Amino acid sequence: MLTMQVSRLCFCSYALLLGTGYRESCEPSRIAGSEVQLKIAYLILTHRNPRLLKRTVQALSSDDCSFFIHIDKKSDIADFSEIRGDNVSFTNKRVPVYWGEYSQVRAILLLIRQALESSEHYDYLVLLSGSEYPLRGRRYIHAYLEANQGVEFMNLGKVPAPGKPLARITTLRFESDKPVRRLASRALAKIGLVQRDLRKHLGKLEPYSGRTWWALTESASQFLMEFIVQHPQIERFFENTFAADESFLHTILGNSAFGSRARGNLHFEDWSVAASHPAMIDDRHIAYFRSREQVFDGGLSTGPVESLFARKFSDENLHILDAIDEMIADKEGH
Repeated sequence: MLTMQVSRLCFCSYALLLGTGYRESCEPSRIAGSEVQLKIAYLILTHRNPRLLKRTVQALSSDDCSFFIHIDKKSDIADFSEIRGDNVSFTNKRVPVYWGEYSQVRAILLLIRQALESSEHYDYLVLLSGSEYPLRGRRYIHAYLEANQGVEFMNLGKVPAPGKPLARITTLRFESDKPVRRLASRALAKIGLVQRDLRKHLGKLEPYSGRTWWALTESASQFLMEFIVQHPQIERFFENTFAADESFLHTILGNSAFGSRARGNLHFEDWSVAASHPAMIDDRHIAYFRSREQVFDGGLSTGPVESLFARKFSDENLHILDAIDEMIADKEGH
């Protein structure tokens, strides 16, 4: 793990070694000579697979990270009772999360807020789904983020884009807790009466979208939370938007100075299957991961971003994790 005693030359050289291609932020953010390591807050949004989550926490845990976990209110939190530690916290408030609805964003905001209000300082907040597992060891992950400090690891693309039509944002869509309105909006949608004026609601903001999962600096995370407080009308607009977890925070970040620092996310996902979710990781993927020193996926036109995590896994295929642990040991020599 890199310390803050590393010289700027060595620091930049490590960024080159990792193959990130990023040059703008090769300067440690903390005072040189301090023994403080980069700190990570893992924000985990999950509703099942407690055994997988336990393995993930064990694989990533160190003195320089903490875990903030939100369990879907519809799930039995007792199933996750074996996940504990001095650096593990569950959100006091839980919300019922529904696929494609704003409730997922509410849970994410709870996690961000809890991490930022913690007495600890975190250089990066890393959002995970609870269905992934790391492809690299904890020391490598810390060193990678250290070498790329200042990069915002979020997929950002302007809407409309392939698979992301403007209608995903402009079409009025009520949440499940408003069943009458939801039913009425579906009927009106068939005759084109639920389209909203983007400029009326977003003003000069350009819509952006991308994958839900990201790793953001503390400053970017603070900016997001402050923006939401200062512009409640933007949040109200996205509350009635399909898959707001793929567009709300992305739109805010994409229209800020942080957007120019976005380089894609850190997750490997196999979308070759014709489904609404990525393929489950299996032996074919393990062979692929083993065949190369670094796995790249999720980068945009700015260049490739190394995949430090992969999804999806579940409690039903935990044997795959053993193969990944063995692969990491072989690659990293421990």
